[in-house]
Amino acid sequence: MSLIDPRLLAILRCPVCHEDVAEDVDALVCPQGHRYPVVDGIPDMVPGDGS
Repeated sequence: MSLIDPRLLAILRCPVCHEDVAEDVDALVCPQGHRYPVVDGIPDMVPGDGS
């Protein structure tokens, strides 16, 4: 089961390094290691909030 809608995942990019993000267990991650938690299907991608 996906954390977020696949159509949304296809357009999301890391706000810090601008790389694609991928789903992990409970977060989205970029190749540079920035992590963004997903709560109730909504990614928190504000830099500094856990990235």
